[in-house]
Amino acid sequence: MSNKYNGWTNYATWRVNLEVFDGMDSDDLGCFTRYETPDQSDVADYLKDYVEEILCQDCDPSRLAHSYAMAFVSEVNWYEIAQHFMDAWQELINEEERERDNENA
Repeated sequence: MSNKYNGWTNYATWRVNLEVFDGMDSDDLGCFTRYETPDQSDVADYLKDYVEEILCQDCDPSRLAHSYAMAFVSEVNWYEIAQHFMDAWQELINEEERERDNENA
């Protein structure tokens, strides 16, 4: 699973981003604040934990399906998805600053 897929590192990264995180923004995640630039590693860990929690709720951890799901998500490039969220967060911050500058002009 190491081939690029739809612009993402691989199929697993693309699919998890699409099926779990599509439509979410940084405000939906508890690891972003307006005042502190998030650490990519912390965001990646948060995203991984979030998905693993979903899998534990949806699949009995003692079952084969859970084992396969965990093997699939082990291929995800969490740093790439984290960077995607961080870029969107930075754009939101920049937009707010532009609006504030326009109001003060």
